[in-house]
This record gives sequence, structure tokens and C-alpha cells, in this order.
Amino acid sequence: MTDRHAELDAALERVIGAARDHLAAVKAADGRVEDNGVWRAYVALNNASYEYDELLLDVFGEVTPWDVEAIDPDEADRQVDLSLPGDEVSADDPYPHVVSVRQRRDYRVPSVSALLRTADLARADAAQVAGPVEDDEPVEPVTTVGEAVLELLQTGDGSLSSLDVPQLEPLDGLVTVVEVSEALDLEAYAETDGSAPFQLAAGDRLVGRLDEHPYTEDVDELDDEEGEYDELDSDSEEDEELDDTNQETDQREVSR
Repeated sequence: MTDRHAELDAALERVIGAARDHLAAVKAADGRVEDNGVWRAYVALNNASYEYDELLLDVFGEVTPWDVEAIDPDEADRQVDLSLPGDEVSADDPYPHVVSVRQRRDYRVPSVSALLRTADLARADAAQVAGPVEDDEPVEPVTTVGEAVLELLQTGDGSLSSLDVPQLEPLDGLVTVVEVSEALDLEAYAETDGSAPFQLAAGDRLVGRLDEHPYTEDVDELDDEEGEYDELDSDSEEDEELDDTNQETDQREVSR
């Protein structure tokens, strides 16, 4: 056996070993997303496969079915924002590392009937997507403002962007960031309890809050005859600048 053959055998053994290590890391992670061990084992398996493929091509002019490129482990860690070796959190880290982000946003309802119609349409569309109803049972109409908003949230997968409709006028809102000692346990609260999950427990720390204000454009004067806004004098230092963003955010830091 030539030295080149021995190199190939050793390269293949590295692939097999890296594959075993990768499988062991996947089993240890047990479905955990973005696990550091799985990622580094993946990089090692990728690079071992690449080296074997290159060596096989060089020695015999043959290739494997693996279409891989070499990965720089350190650069890969930086790109996916994983901790480099030695940066692991120690067992006596002083923070619980559970962060709670809580949001409240209020809305004014210019027209209750218009909002109910919008929610009815959303409910009907959702029912149509879900499939035919037994015995042609009609879709129940939305009857209250709160039910309408909940319907829009449910059909929008809970995203607040589903409330960006003309039938709801945004008012002030806020977002808080809290360091908590324990993660939220939904089973600990009744489904009708909407306040207790948001209360701070002993040991929780409010880091800060973001105050949200709806955007309103200031204008000098409305021309009633032509229905157009008068042009603002941008050269005057006394004129108030118009904010060209949809929302301004004030941040208030809570004293430590």
C-alpha cells in the first residue's frame, strides 16, 4: 500500500469519526435549536468530508457525492453568533438569563360596525381555509369590539401587525424588558387570567421600557377651498420639523 493510499484511509477514518461525533452531538441536543455542540460537530464533519473528497480526486481522479466547501471554524462561529471556545457561561453566572419582553398597545375604534365587518370577513376566510363545516353550519358573526380584535389577532397568528387596519386607530403603547428568575409557565394560570402573567414576581427586575407614540403630522393650515395643505416654510427656525417616520419611540431607562 502506497503512502497516498494510507492518507486516503486515514482521511476516510476522520470522516467516519466526525460523523459519529456529529450524531452524538445531535442526540445530546435532543432537538435544541442552534446548539453549539451540533454546529461545531457539523463544521468538523463538513471539513473532514471536504478533505477526503479533495484527496480522492487528487489520487484517483474520483469524487464523492458530497458537494461541500471548507469552512473556517472561527469565522463560522462569528457568522452565526455562537460563542467561541472558552466563552461558555460558567455555572455560577450571576444572572438567571431569562428575559421577558412585554407589550401593551391601545387602539381607538372610529367605527364599531366597520370593525365588526372586517372581523367577520377574517373569520369567514379562516373558516373557508379550514375546510367545510359539518351540516353547513353558518359561521357565527362577531358581536363585540374585543371579540373582533381577538379574531384579527388569531387569523394573523398572534402578530400585532394584523391590527394595522383602518378600522383601528393606534394610540400610545409601551414595551418593557424584564429580567425574570423563571420562564413563563402557562399552565400555572387560568385561561381567563389576563393580569397575573404580567405581574412582576419577587426577584424580577425591570430593565427599562420603550414608550410608543402614534405618528401625527403637524401642518400649518388646511385650505378649505382647494382641500390641500399649505406649504410649510422650511427656512424658518421657529417652524416645527415634520417627523418622516411612522412612529417615534422614547426610551426610559429604569435606575438600577
